[in-house]
Amino acid sequence: MLERLLAAGVDARPCASVAEWWPMHRAIAREQVATIDQAIAGGFHADRTGWAFASGYQAALRALFPALPEDRICALCVTEADGNTPRAIRSTLQRTNGGWRLDGAKRWTTLGPQGALFLVAARDAQVTGERPALRVARVASGTPGVHVETMPPTKFVPEVPHARLRFEDVRLPDDALLPGDGYTAYVKLFRTIEDLHVHAAVIAYLLREALLRSWPKPWIERTLAHLHSMRALAAENAASPATHLALAGALHSGDLLRAEADANWANSTQDEAFARWQRDRELLKVASAARTKRTERAWERLAGAAP
Repeated sequence: MLERLLAAGVDARPCASVAEWWPMHRAIAREQVATIDQAIAGGFHADRTGWAFASGYQAALRALFPALPEDRICALCVTEADGNTPRAIRSTLQRTNGGWRLDGAKRWTTLGPQGALFLVAARDAQVTGERPALRVARVASGTPGVHVETMPPTKFVPEVPHARLRFEDVRLPDDALLPGDGYTAYVKLFRTIEDLHVHAAVIAYLLREALLRSWPKPWIERTLAHLHSMRALAAENAASPATHLALAGALHSGDLLRAEADANWANSTQDEAFARWQRDRELLKVASAARTKRTERAWERLAGAAP
């Protein structure tokens, strides 16, 4: 797959909006079977970090939710006013005659204004106990009672829109709810899967820029090795502590590559793409505290499992 990318050329079609990016991403994704390859190819063909991120995000969702439709932008909706832990989730799913009723709000939904299908984490009101029982429900954006409020552009990757959502007496059929515990089966796993796909997509974007600008070959070689490692990790169990530790090492390698990319880019023509990269590279620092905690817990789990 990487060989085909290297032979495909280094030109990227400029995209100024989701409406321009989405058809391009769909065409690229259809050519790849593995979702990690969809992320890497999408990142490689992106003309900026924002679309690399968006491709990685959509690929990650399809890694966790394989049945998602190919022709619809999707978004996982978890974060609320108090955060994204199970106790912070106040949205509820209440059993009604012939289905479910969804009520609540989400304060941060990536691609929300363009999202055709929302995957909403909410409390199952039928289950009592100290720890909230979460379920994930598929909710089409056009369902009555769904309200989408577009948020102002963010400081980095401003091309990628976000939204606040409100759900007021949204009626859903039984098959709208996905099987299993919403937190352990989906929300928690997605943090690892998203890291893999998004970071791989952004590194692939930098690889194309490196080829375009004739950066040092040793950097390109190590970048290819890094992408191979990300592809291998994507095939591992996303809940395994060993996977989390290996991912922590891979992300550290990616940090080093990006730091060198800054130096390589600064020594070449400082154009509009370089200015965008300087603005957008902060994206990959988001949730760094959560990644650190995940790694610490992985070490603790391994220590607890030792004979």
